[in-house]
Amino acid sequence: MHSHVLRIRHQTVYRYASPVSFAPHRLVLRPREGHDLRVEQMSLAITPASSLVWTRDIFGNSVATVHFSESASELVIDSDVVVRRFFDPDSPPLLEQSASAYPFAYDSLEQGIMTGYLMPLYPEDSADIRSWIATLPAPASFPSAEAFTVSLAEIIHKRITYQRREQKGVQNPAGTLALGSGSCRDFATLMMETLRHLGIAARFVSGYLDCPDTRAARGSTHAWVEVYFPSLGWRGFDATAGRACDHHHVVIGASHHPRGVMPISGHFIGATNAFLSMSVGVEFSGPTHLPGDSQQQSQ
Repeated sequence: MHSHVLRIRHQTVYRYASPVSFAPHRLVLRPREGHDLRVEQMSLAITPASSLVWTRDIFGNSVATVHFSESASELVIDSDVVVRRFFDPDSPPLLEQSASAYPFAYDSLEQGIMTGYLMPLYPEDSADIRSWIATLPAPASFPSAEAFTVSLAEIIHKRITYQRREQKGVQNPAGTLALGSGSCRDFATLMMETLRHLGIAARFVSGYLDCPDTRAARGSTHAWVEVYFPSLGWRGFDATAGRACDHHHVVIGASHHPRGVMPISGHFIGATNAFLSMSVGVEFSGPTHLPGDSQQQSQ
């Protein structure tokens, strides 16, 4: 088992024409820990003066609620985190011995929880989604549901043009199909909604993608989908990249709805025209090694 240490600095700056006050803000910025990732250290620097309350939401995400004690004309949220990622470079992302035949039924103990991950979010788009599904290869024609899901990510990657959008929120799937373009969160929403219409549980994921493009310039957060398979559990698929996720993807939050894992949400109190701009930058450094590290790690 290999491990890499990665440092991620994520800075968001909001600017206002005059001092404003701030309602509590909700931050989903701490990476999700598990057998494949451990947070080695993390700091949050926030101005103006504030206090933090950490909680864990219903989806298991670490959430920080920020309470501000001062007004300001600039709000800066600077997250600096070091994570260790564990992975086996020789192991394929989908295990043939655990392949799931389509269609499949979820365990009766899991069905109550699965409901939220199977229910479409955009019922008004159902006709457009069904028409879109009619253009796709049949899931049952693949050797496994996992193989179909990889193919779906590839198809969305090829048919939809990536376009970075600064606007908040996501496009509805019908809008993404009609435009033929969208941001990473629009790709993820379209893929999630498609899978749910096919009876495959899926959830929206927010996080970071460490790749040459994001290292070459100040990047932003990324979005993709996790799919629940009876034998493999939750597995990530990136429709923007057209492939299954790997250790270059760092999850900070997962939810049944895109709004549940917005990295920063909240509002200011002041003149409606006070807001001037927002800038976001994500920078990666590493892999680095902490004292006592070795490339081979036992699990």
